Amino acid sequence: MTNAKDVNIHPRNVHFERRALTKRWWHGDDPVATAVYNALSATFPLGEAFFVEAVRNHRDGANARLSAEIAAFCSQEVLHSREHLAFNRRIVEAGYDIAPLEDQVRTRLAMLKAKPPIVGLAATSAFEHFTAVVAHEILANPRHLAAAEPEIAALWRWHAVDEVEHKCVAYDTWLHATRDWSRFRRWTVKTKIILLLTRNYFPDRARGILELLRQDGLTGPRVWMRLAWYAFGYPGIARHILQKWIRFILPGFHPSKVDDAHLVVTTESQSGAAERISATTRQLSTCSD
Repeated sequence: MTNAKDVNIHPRNVHFERRALTKRWWHGDDPVATAVYNALSATFPLGEAFFVEAVRNHRDGANARLSAEIAAFCSQEVLHSREHLAFNRRIVEAGYDIAPLEDQVRTRLAMLKAKPPIVGLAATSAFEHFTAVVAHEILANPRHLAAAEPEIAALWRWHAVDEVEHKCVAYDTWLHATRDWSRFRRWTVKTKIILLLTRNYFPDRARGILELLRQDGLTGPRVWMRLAWYAFGYPGIARHILQKWIRFILPGFHPSKVDDAHLVVTTESQSGAAERISATTRQLSTCSD
């Protein structure tokens, strides 16, 4: 019911830059690349609060290992929310209005919260699969952040490291919460959830990106084509994650079957990141209080 391999989850209490952005288009002077990451960041604080609540609601009866992993997962998510809230303030200071993007997230989360709590947990396990495959791609292919301002790139790599580390927790909590279900019932529910998320989440994010580009005065078919090329051409992050996204509904799926712990080690050993992160790492007790 727990992870197939021993994986340590370490909440890394790192503070990133709080000063104003030096460039409005901080990702290589590219408005499209900047909008993609800004739009994702706008969703994180609300989304991660939902994930923490969904997992905590189903921790009763979990064994000692899963309980500890849930606590560490929640601590990491709280830290992510703090740092992305700070980054989002910098986005707003740069002249963007991210309120429409946040309202869109609130609407979707309200729909999930109106369902039984187990639906929220199923959605959380699917979202965590999504963040894990995106994190894998960011860490495995440096081109995605090569042109970004170094401090912002460090923020995204830090977040990605955590997502790889705790990628099994929500799914293991889902297995724990549905331990009395048949495999067919579990598969049916999670398949419906991922189809729903696919229908809603990706168009929502595209609309959010296009809204930020509109605020830059960039609209129309040529802009849509630039975004499509960025997503599916080069660097092509959407193209690289699509097949991995579908793995969620395959029989026998478990996040631990993709062994990418080496990406954490490699990332932390590069450019002095290990010293920086280790010096500020501490275990928090957000979920065990």
